[in-house]
Amino acid sequence: MTSRIPFYILISLLIISGIGLSVYRHDVYGVPWTPGKERAVWEVEARVQFDAIGDPVQVKMSAPGTQQGFTLIDESTSSPPNYSVVIHNTKDGRDADWATRTAIGKQVLYYKTQLLVDDHAKYKSVPPTGEPAEVSLSNPQQTAATALLTQARNLSADDVTLARELIRELHDKQNQNASVLLDTMSPADVVTSLLSLEGINSRVVSGLTLEDGRRRQSVSPMVEVWDKQHKNWQLFNLTTGEQGKPENVMIWNQQGNALLDVVGGRNSNISFSIIAQDITPQRATQEKIKVEDLLNFSIHSLPLEEQAMFKTIMLVPIGALIVVFLRIIIGLKTSGTFMPVLIAVAFVQTQLLTGIVGFLLIVGTGLIIRSYLSKLNLLLVARISAVIITVILIISIFTVVAFKIGLIEGLTITFFPMIILSWTIERMSILWEEEGAKEVFIQGGGSLLTSVLIYLAMTTPIVRHLTFNFIGVQFIILAAILILGNYTGYRLSELRRFKPLTED
Repeated sequence: MTSRIPFYILISLLIISGIGLSVYRHDVYGVPWTPGKERAVWEVEARVQFDAIGDPVQVKMSAPGTQQGFTLIDESTSSPPNYSVVIHNTKDGRDADWATRTAIGKQVLYYKTQLLVDDHAKYKSVPPTGEPAEVSLSNPQQTAATALLTQARNLSADDVTLARELIRELHDKQNQNASVLLDTMSPADVVTSLLSLEGINSRVVSGLTLEDGRRRQSVSPMVEVWDKQHKNWQLFNLTTGEQGKPENVMIWNQQGNALLDVVGGRNSNISFSIIAQDITPQRATQEKIKVEDLLNFSIHSLPLEEQAMFKTIMLVPIGALIVVFLRIIIGLKTSGTFMPVLIAVAFVQTQLLTGIVGFLLIVGTGLIIRSYLSKLNLLLVARISAVIITVILIISIFTVVAFKIGLIEGLTITFFPMIILSWTIERMSILWEEEGAKEVFIQGGGSLLTSVLIYLAMTTPIVRHLTFNFIGVQFIILAAILILGNYTGYRLSELRRFKPLTED
């Protein structure tokens, strides 16, 4: 008989390593065991990409600073070794400037900033210098602008309320004057131009919505209007028309200067990745200047775009543990081993109710179509390919229908794994032919129940916090799965077979 001692040693090493790494992260790097009531520090990474043409390259990107609601506590850059970089303050704000003598091909530059959530952030509201820029409009545009300003002026009391009324007029699709200006100008340019005609200083800034785990996020143009009465800038959301700065919005180019300027390259673009850190502001400031050592097993050293991706990936082992427990200990039947995990990941994107309805619609419709394909006696490869195409068509049709009837939640149905759903439909169809409808409902219901349980675990704040911030938890989960895999006793669902014996 093979000795089980090496197995028990492996389990012990995994548990000890997991606990040790987690305690080390907590004690040395100050990562708390539980998530805080509010996110203390936001890490925002700007990714600048362009194609260099072989000439000298100069890249100027606006950099954020301390502002209302946020205090800048750290910033850094990353670029190829042939680039020089400097972050400095100018009369037009803060800039990150890269330069190199020659470059060719695809170029990627990174800028990372840490912003402390701070209701008492100390910043200066720099007043505008000089008069508003002159505006040149065609005769039709001038007529439309005059009409809009006359209407807004009658409904306003000062510069700020005038700006608010102008934005409200632009949202009126029945307003022909607004349509004339919007045909050739962006909403931001229309608002600033109209305010300039009234002698009011305004500027277009870039607002970034802070949402944990977002990748390749873009900024939204917003307008700031100088309030002469209170000597500060008032922010307006051009999409909603709301006045004031929301708590989850930061301004990237605070002085209204250009967001990105690239000389010596083409096809330039900038995107943002965002991560919320569950550490205290004091520890965040201290630990960022420490050199990463071997025992700092953390994915926080990766670019934020990859971190946002790993935030979901690190939850998959939790789903695997739940599947193993339900199948081995409980005896719950599922269609496929880890299909419920992938469905649960889709539920995280679609939300639970929308996900369940979408899953039932796709699988139910797919089974009906698959029953027809079975009559054609196709080969397996062709049949599976046909089912995959069918699933894609089903998802496309349901998405379009949901959009047409105003169910925006239905658009998220595209997050479902199409290949897994196709194999699920194929397996359920074969199971229906071999075992009957009852077995299909048992396994399908078991899969759906398992997916719901995994979803509930994945969306629990404490679970998300521990799996992302403590990689040692993955060692503990692996040890638990190995222990469960060693179980050879009866499943709980099998105990009903012995019920007559207890009655006797």
